[in-house]
Amino acid sequence: MNLLEITRFSALDYHAKEAINTLCTNLFFTGGDLKKIMITSCRPQEGKSFVAMHLLRSLAELGKKVVLVDADIRASALTGTYGIHTQGCQNGLAHYLVGLCDMDDVVYSTNFENASMVLCGKHVSNSLQLLNSPKFSALLDKLAQTHDLVLVDAPPVGTIIDAAQIARFCDGTIFVVESNLVSRRELADSMRQIEKASCPILGTVLNKFDINSYSAKKHYYKSYYTQYDSSLKSRRRVKPSE
Repeated sequence: MNLLEITRFSALDYHAKEAINTLCTNLFFTGGDLKKIMITSCRPQEGKSFVAMHLLRSLAELGKKVVLVDADIRASALTGTYGIHTQGCQNGLAHYLVGLCDMDDVVYSTNFENASMVLCGKHVSNSLQLLNSPKFSALLDKLAQTHDLVLVDAPPVGTIIDAAQIARFCDGTIFVVESNLVSRRELADSMRQIEKASCPILGTVLNKFDINSYSAKKHYYKSYYTQYDSSLKSRRRVKPSE
């Protein structure tokens, strides 16, 4: 198998690590029939690739054999963002779909045990036509036979139609949503577009959430309730005058 090295991986704080672990556990609960999982968002820069990459590593650390397919063949930034280096010629999904290489040429093992990747390869403009090829669905089916989970990093739904095309070949979809950015209506419209492709929505991941602000608000309400409750109890201890 081809080899690649991921040299740049951002460290997660406690809250983010626990959130990724919870997401991994929830994926286990979906059952063995759901193996091809698409990860997308409504808009660019919401963090779908960040979630996909950390899911890849975390699931692999838990002993699952996982492969991540970079299907954003118009505008992927995974290779540069994560410092991905390959040995020799770097073949990717686009090369395979146009017939420049075989299926085995695009599956790379990584420097993380149990984790493999299919890079996007050359950026193309006719991505929808390529993703509609039987070769794409055949690749996902083959990977599903040899791995516990196939994660597919898809383009944002609200930008181009590619994600709806990819969803046709997947068992479920996870939406990554940036906090305080996407409206409920925009998210609902995006979800309906994926559901039209007969791909169930497994859930959403709220990203870029200010946990400190949330914790402060919880502490405020808890403190307020405690003070109110204590005041109420003290009033109850006062006996009515005779």
